[in-house]
Amino acid sequence: MQTDLQKIVSISGQPGLYKYLSQARHGIIVESLKDGKRTCVAAATKISSLAEITIYTNNGDDLLLQEILLKIKDKTGGEQAISHKSPSEELMAYFEEIVPEYNKDKVYPHHVKKMIEWYNILQENQLLDFVEDEKEEDTEIAGD
Repeated sequence: MQTDLQKIVSISGQPGLYKYLSQARHGIIVESLKDGKRTCVAAATKISSLAEITIYTNNGDDLLLQEILLKIKDKTGGEQAISHKSPSEELMAYFEEIVPEYNKDKVYPHHVKKMIEWYNILQENQLLDFVEDEKEEDTEIAGD
């Protein structure tokens, strides 16, 4: 089963990740990936879809979180990554092996900690096979 990162969300002020289930009258209904509990999150709460999260790189392009998660998956062979509770120096060295082009002035240890934690949550829930973005393909029309 493939995972649509549009439906996996991070909720400001709440630990872990959640699966978007449906729209509610005053917010959205989500399910915790940690314990399966469902809850309604108020519309005013900051909610970020993992599909929309990027990090800064040195070449000026932002790198999608999905690409980073796939790089971690390749490094670990699909197993758990380093613990997000590891010392900052270890986390940053680990992350630099995976994404050497990240911008060291704009990506902080707490960002890396969160990405590693999210990877491990997704791995634990077998949610690392992502749905590919459907990109519009250019169709060539043969001339006469």
